[in-house]
Amino acid sequence: MGVISDSLDQATENVSTRPLPKSAGARMRFLVQRARGSTRAVAQALGVSQRTVERYVNDTFKRPRPQLAARLDAEVRRQWQPRVKSRAARRAATSTGITVEARARFGFTAAPGSTDDSRQRLITQHLPPAYARRLFAARKAGAGEAQLRDIIAEGLQEQYFKDRGRRAPGLLVEFTDIDYVELDY
Repeated sequence: MGVISDSLDQATENVSTRPLPKSAGARMRFLVQRARGSTRAVAQALGVSQRTVERYVNDTFKRPRPQLAARLDAEVRRQWQPRVKSRAARRAATSTGITVEARARFGFTAAPGSTDDSRQRLITQHLPPAYARRLFAARKAGAGEAQLRDIIAEGLQEQYFKDRGRRAPGLLVEFTDIDYVELDY
């Protein structure tokens, strides 16, 4: 995954209203419940035997090996509170928008006489719902990291650098050398 995809995943996880199950047994029981009681489906998803899943469900096994622990954690995070996550994404896409905090190199293509040297900046900017909607739609359609970066770059260009269309009409912004990006909605 890329920086923006990972940040979008983290923002999605941050909207949860309840903490994740702590123990391996509780996590396995949650996955089995989500799979409608099928330990076989959970075993296939995690790449272990059905009997191993049953042992965690019954608390016979308590501490998974690091590889299984990582797969278990990722699967539980992916399936945890799907309605809460979709409701928050829908709200961001229709009314609240998304906040972007980024430290990256921004380059400009502007009118003659102005500087076009790129430099690293730390920017925190709220983007309107239209950009959140485009970002979620592109992610759902399987867009690559470059396309997601372009959507955020366009949003920062219009909202931050052009001040919502009040200045710099011919300005084009490049969003490169991303140090980090944090998204919140």
